[in-house]
Amino acid sequence: MIEIKNLKKSFGPKNVLNGVNLSVKEGEVTTVIGSSGTGKSTLIKCIIRLLEPDAGQIIVKGKDITHIKDELELANLRRNFGYLFQEGALFDSLTVGENVTFGLKYLTKTPPSQYAKIAREKLALVGLKGIENLKPSELSGGMKKRVSLARVLATEPKVILYDEPTSGLDPIMSQIINELILDLKKKLGVTSIVITHDMRSAFEISDTLVMLYGGKVELAAKAADFKNTQNPYVKQFIEGSSIGPIRPF
Repeated sequence: MIEIKNLKKSFGPKNVLNGVNLSVKEGEVTTVIGSSGTGKSTLIKCIIRLLEPDAGQIIVKGKDITHIKDELELANLRRNFGYLFQEGALFDSLTVGENVTFGLKYLTKTPPSQYAKIAREKLALVGLKGIENLKPSELSGGMKKRVSLARVLATEPKVILYDEPTSGLDPIMSQIINELILDLKKKLGVTSIVITHDMRSAFEISDTLVMLYGGKVELAAKAADFKNTQNPYVKQFIEGSSIGPIRPF
């Protein structure tokens, strides 16, 4: 689905991505882990072209999208993607239903007469029925995450990018989000790229785990191989140890 080759991105003198190579298989969940500042969020923002890569290639379904300049072509590309922001990014002045259907006006040709029905369907899909008329201020943190996911699903993307989907949630709600990610994979065949620090979630939801360190892929493997690895960087990170080669950035 997505092939990333020697991707590089710097901000001033700081090299954030320093030659990332990564394959994302269609219909699978690929989870990217790593310490803060290793470029996880930068990576997914480059994939959706919210950030301009400095070098390398991003190939989506056989097409190199790395240097697309035309705004219409970029817009068409982004219609294939859904982006779940870390904090949800809901509009406080809009109702839940209006938040869910916000992208339909700009990303699809869906008639407005269908918006209410789509909002109900997508909210039901994430386990939230009958809250269309509430405002975000009336929701818990977990509900906000699920409303944000319903908004992503409203435009029926082929790929969903999750930026810390369980951040700030209690263990029960984190488990609900994990189950939703797996359910969407099973029911809709969605390809997912998940950024997380939550190792329990990472091992539970992932087909492939990827660890970034020093701006490169330190290891990309199945969950079982991650658990059994002798790579000192990976071992230290998944064990959460302060002893090892990784030092705070």
